[in-house]
Amino acid sequence: MTDYLLASLFGVIEGVTEFLPVSSTAHLRIAKALPFIRIPLADPYWKMFDVVIQLGAVLCLPLYFRKRIADLFKTFPAAPFTMKRDTLNHPVTLVCIAFFMTALPAFLLKKVISHNLESPQVIGAALLAGGIVMWLVDTLFDKPRITELTRMNWLQAAWIGAVQILAAVFPGTSRSMATIAAGQTAGLSRCAALEFSFFVSIPTMAAATGYDLLKTLSSGPGRTAPDTAVLTLHQWGTLAIGFTVSFFVAWAVVAWFMAWVRRRGFVPFAVYRILLGMSILFFGAR
Repeated sequence: MTDYLLASLFGVIEGVTEFLPVSSTAHLRIAKALPFIRIPLADPYWKMFDVVIQLGAVLCLPLYFRKRIADLFKTFPAAPFTMKRDTLNHPVTLVCIAFFMTALPAFLLKKVISHNLESPQVIGAALLAGGIVMWLVDTLFDKPRITELTRMNWLQAAWIGAVQILAAVFPGTSRSMATIAAGQTAGLSRCAALEFSFFVSIPTMAAATGYDLLKTLSSGPGRTAPDTAVLTLHQWGTLAIGFTVSFFVAWAVVAWFMAWVRRRGFVPFAVYRILLGMSILFFGAR
């Protein structure tokens, strides 16, 4: 398979799975291990490629939600519903709270995260456990108290940010799954939990991809970074294809997912996670 076809394939996988609660990390690692692909996980260029296509998916969010984001910033620091000065519980502040609740612990645990990224057992177990949790949460917490993002408070945001740490430490958990499930247990409706999950992913994923890109491009003992100054035109083209495909596929998936959640729940994704996690654990053991 040519690099351009691989870039398109990985871009589609990243775009489809980044914001669905099924773990893009798990799917990219499964794809790389397929017999007709066989890309080493430690390959410097393809590690950089993963970061680039994730950045492509991330960038679709501020553009897709540009009007909603602009409206929220226009009211800051007043609360959108009451128009009273309530900076602490404003959605902009809530996103920042959730982000910082995740960022510092994730940074301190970066060695554990790096180790777990190479473990199919951790990824399979996280997919399986996350699927069970998602199924239970979606079934048990079906009477939400909060149907609007603007009615959240800082404690709920802090809880969602704290749970999001699990997605960083245990790849396969899915950042989207963690934030959605945490939001539902905090009393948010499916739509409100999903919307907050999208908003908090903007700073979280921007920081994560930025850090990963810097780490990937820096050289260190026992590690060779790809030299962007000597990348060939072919390699730059591969990066561009992956980035573009990931961006537009993620845009379409976000629009579809928002419509899906308004009519249905998350149980189908939970079932898929359970089956995929069991498969990874089974084949990993063999």
